[in-house]
Amino acid sequence: MRPVNEEEFADFVRAVSPRLLTSAWMLSGDPHVAEEMVQEALARVYPSWRRTRLDNPAAYARRVLVNLNTDRWRKGRREVLTDDVPEVRATVLPGPGGQVDLGLDLVSALKTLPRRERECVVLRHYLDLSERDTAATLGVSTGTVKSSTSRGLAALRTVLTEGTPTHA
Repeated sequence: MRPVNEEEFADFVRAVSPRLLTSAWMLSGDPHVAEEMVQEALARVYPSWRRTRLDNPAAYARRVLVNLNTDRWRKGRREVLTDDVPEVRATVLPGPGGQVDLGLDLVSALKTLPRRERECVVLRHYLDLSERDTAATLGVSTGTVKSSTSRGLAALRTVLTEGTPTHA
């Protein structure tokens, strides 16, 4: 890659990394996994930078991030049951308006949602994507986005107000 393009890519990384990190954390529920997903997403964007920089590189990186989360979810479907509950702390992450304390309740509530509903809620309401952009990012119809978002928000309302998960 030419030095001009490398500097352009470095600027892109500095600009989108905080938003991608927060998105990855909300999708995965684990800050360490989120960091790895962002690094992998940016590593996958780099080789195609000449092509993607002209279109919408942030959308491309976001799509790669969602795909990585889907791959991770598919590979790690085995659960290990334990009697010990790990101690968890609330995490402060950079958000679009500065530092944001996402709070453990929201992250825990997002973890109760099925993968598709969680992706739709995060893309629609955290990243402010339109239904059409969310559908394109996830590779589904706008009707799927609408229904998944509706079910996800209803489940979040229930979990956050009553404290009981709606999905087993």
